[in-house]
Amino acid sequence: MNIGFIGLGIMGARMAANLQKHGYELTVFNRTGGKANELLARGAIWADSPAAVAARADVIFTMLAFPEAVREMALGRDGFLRPFKPGGLWVDCSTVNPSFSKEMAEKSRALGIRFLDAPVTGSKGPAASGTLVIWVGGPASDLNTCRPLLECLGNRIVHCGEAGAGTSLKMVMNQLLGTGMAAFAEALVLGESLGLAREKLFEILLGSPAVAPFVTAKRGQMVTGNYAPADFPLRWMQKDLHLVATTAQETGVAMPLTNVAKEIFRLAIRNGHGNDDFSAICEFLEQSGELLPARSASPVSAARN
Repeated sequence: MNIGFIGLGIMGARMAANLQKHGYELTVFNRTGGKANELLARGAIWADSPAAVAARADVIFTMLAFPEAVREMALGRDGFLRPFKPGGLWVDCSTVNPSFSKEMAEKSRALGIRFLDAPVTGSKGPAASGTLVIWVGGPASDLNTCRPLLECLGNRIVHCGEAGAGTSLKMVMNQLLGTGMAAFAEALVLGESLGLAREKLFEILLGSPAVAPFVTAKRGQMVTGNYAPADFPLRWMQKDLHLVATTAQETGVAMPLTNVAKEIFRLAIRNGHGNDDFSAICEFLEQSGELLPARSASPVSAARN
């Protein structure tokens, strides 16, 4: 079986390497060819285009940053979907919005191609160790066919339902990650403004019921202020929150907290934190607070007090 892998960024390169370590023959493509060098050195075959991947592959994985990038790789001028052999299986591990996954499933079905949306939870460490959590949408029969491959990439594989269900679950997960990180950062800034030491705040808050467990893993970065290299770049978190907001608009759900958090992350990108780990939202909020001039109480507020 030949596996095609398109998208060799922080996550994709490590995921492809795990497939290779388990003995699968790989054909790879990435816009930046240099990112494939280690895989090529271990025997992977380079394809000059996504279409060239389809010419060799039985299963194609995509791990790309944006829905637009997935669309271009699949349906663009040299896209892989039309030349992919009927009965082939496309597994999209990209974080995209559910309506996009459903659209890709329909386009695949029309061409006789099977499709699974299979976004992952985990950063580059779990991607390297093959311990990702994989949320799968699509027919159970196609998941069963693909399961041995997915087991090379993750230690928990969850079938969420039909096409789009995997990306739906990923939207919910990343909404909690983004808003939870921003909420903790604000609490930290508030505590320090009241004279509480950062270490004391970490000691008391981390591990408490008030704080999401994942925040504990970010303690080292927040203590040292070293947010690079990024496990999960802040700009990708902002992108995911934007997809959450887009999905909410499509379904008629109001998400005021998510929309505010999305714009805070956007401001952090404009302030130079885009390539930092998303926990750098803490540093951005601290800096923003320092830039605000102290204001005396207005006559109205003073009267109320």
